[in-house]
Amino acid sequence: MTQIMDKETEELMTPPYTQVSDKHPLWLEVRGALREVYDPEIPVNLYELGLFYRIDINEENNDVDIQMTLTSPACPVAGEMPGMVQDELKNIKDLGKVSVEIVWEPAWDPSMMAETAKLHLNMF
Repeated sequence: MTQIMDKETEELMTPPYTQVSDKHPLWLEVRGALREVYDPEIPVNLYELGLFYRIDINEENNDVDIQMTLTSPACPVAGEMPGMVQDELKNIKDLGKVSVEIVWEPAWDPSMMAETAKLHLNMF
């Protein structure tokens, strides 16, 4: 029963539109690190907010390419966010280079959030 609950909880914590390299051996560590990055104005991590659109981990060299967005182009920490993500990932052993690109298409909206983020922010 515990495994079912863990799987269900994990599904609730997964944003519906984020594309990831979830078969890569380092994926769980990458995901865990991304869950440690928070927007200073929102008490939910960037991963569960659905701000990561694509997270690719290269099978050959373990380089990570990330496309992410922000909740608004007017975000006051927009310039700092890629560095915050890179800083969190650099502590993962065997991870290669990390590239973080901010993209604006598609525009982020609350439907991109994981269910746990919606619950935390009372957005139902």
